[in-house]
Amino acid sequence: MSYPLKRESTRKISWQDYISSKTEERYEVIDGEIYDMSPSPSERHQAILGNFYFLLRERLKNTPCRVYFAPLDVYLDEFNFVQPDIFVVCDREKIKDRIYGAPEIIVEILSPFTSLKDKRLKKALYEKFGVKEYIVVHPDELIIERYLLVEGKYTEPEILGNDEVLKLTLHNIEIPLTEIFE
Repeated sequence: MSYPLKRESTRKISWQDYISSKTEERYEVIDGEIYDMSPSPSERHQAILGNFYFLLRERLKNTPCRVYFAPLDVYLDEFNFVQPDIFVVCDREKIKDRIYGAPEIIVEILSPFTSLKDKRLKKALYEKFGVKEYIVVHPDELIIERYLLVEGKYTEPEILGNDEVLKLTLHNIEIPLTEIFE
């Protein structure tokens, strides 16, 4: 299976390779393989990202949790580091110059260039490293897939439409999807 934006390489790329590189390029590494970031996001992608970020930040005020958005590296291990669209970290020990360890929640907003990677590779990666809630946003269809980690495995996705409410387990947050997709 070939994924868009995957670079062919003869060796695995490590975290040390990444942080010592002199390039300004943005890329992610999954199992030591480089995946270029897609072209700049669409206006719709950015509007959804902004709405989601703002709503999460408002609802997590006065909690130990912090909300972040790309580009910010999330280091999972020596050969796995990504830049999720939005993520929530509640363990302050993970927050340094970058994030070291799995966030509690990750949100990926699909684009034509990243949808296969987000739905297959990143979902498996996030499950492996213990991300408790993984949310995949379909901006054109106005739907969200929400995966919950139960006993180390993601459940079947809960599929929510524009007129429904996303109920996160973290602090019992509720977000009307009309506010995300407006």
